[in-house]
Amino acid sequence: MSPSWFIAKRYIQAHRKSGFLSFITTIAILGVMLGTAALIITLSVLDGFEREIKEKVINFTSHIEVRGFQNKPLSDYRQSIERVRKEIPGVNDISPFAAREGMIRSHDAVDGIFLKGIDPDNNVLNSHQHIIKGRTISSRHEGLAEIVIGKKLANRLSADIGAKLTVFALPRDSGLQPRALQFQLVGIYESGMAEFDDIYAYTGLRDAQKLFQLGDDVTGYDILVNDIAQVDKVSQQIQDLLGYPHYARTVFQLYRNLFSWVELQKKMSPILLSLIIIVATVNIIGTLLMFVLEKTHAIGILKSVGAGPKLISRIFRFHGLIIAVLGIGLGNIMAYILCYLQFKFKIISLPSDIYYMDAAPILIRPENFLLVTAIAFILCMLTTLLPSKAAAKLDSVTALRFG
Repeated sequence: MSPSWFIAKRYIQAHRKSGFLSFITTIAILGVMLGTAALIITLSVLDGFEREIKEKVINFTSHIEVRGFQNKPLSDYRQSIERVRKEIPGVNDISPFAAREGMIRSHDAVDGIFLKGIDPDNNVLNSHQHIIKGRTISSRHEGLAEIVIGKKLANRLSADIGAKLTVFALPRDSGLQPRALQFQLVGIYESGMAEFDDIYAYTGLRDAQKLFQLGDDVTGYDILVNDIAQVDKVSQQIQDLLGYPHYARTVFQLYRNLFSWVELQKKMSPILLSLIIIVATVNIIGTLLMFVLEKTHAIGILKSVGAGPKLISRIFRFHGLIIAVLGIGLGNIMAYILCYLQFKFKIISLPSDIYYMDAAPILIRPENFLLVTAIAFILCMLTTLLPSKAAAKLDSVTALRFG
């Protein structure tokens, strides 16, 4: 054991007898602990938000959506789909759809919807995984056309499984009359994202084409890719292959505002909350300076028996190191416990119509713990330099006279 470490330990043990110094040291440790825990929890929550929103949006929609310019219908869609399958590597699956805004009416209410007609036998969307009541649409139904709507929309319409709903759609050409078609509600879904649950409704492709008077045309294609990281590249290849009037956009372009919001939170929040750690580590300066004042006489004795400035400086740096290690260690433990409790028991709930989820999400990543630990440790060590230098510069005669 080095002399500086041995003396630092002795000082800390004797330090317990001084109630005031013990109190401010505890405050310094708590400050570092809370700052470390706050930043780790913040990064974990932001990573959780990013993961949840990406998973919900990507799992509920397609990776790439191809539409006609100015919503023009796309003809000969089977040939276009076959070309994409054969000539574009990285495409996992592709499915046509017919979608348009409309009005939906039940016995009790009228509301706006975005009705999307999909092929039940070749549907690339995962909306069926979110069904909470009833079932998804079938390609072999008899009688009325089938429809699936979101839970929020169903509540506003006071509609349940088996209810008859009428959908009104504006015609494609101004010379045609508006169309209305009666549907039977066969399923209710809940994605947890109000943007979908409020307005999105699903029916069969043929029924949507009939309602929108499209004939055999469609309004677009849903495409899944093998690697979401390559989605921009695949989208550009599809655009180059199909050309006008096709217009390919990725899920990140379609929901740019949502993903930009998440990215902004990830950039700004850690910077602002890092101030907590900075303030906490600055408290170490005050704690060590007061410790230097209390140990002035002891410093004079050490210098009188041959202790050099480096030894004195190391003693107080070790003292700051102990505060840093205790504060950072306790902060990591506190952050992990709180993150685990939130992950397991969903203690903090959120309004899903604002935050797209019903509980604060948590993603526990070792990188966040290591990053915050490293930053906090470096800051703590930097703040010990000033007090340790002040102690090393004390004159031994002056220290003994006034200590």
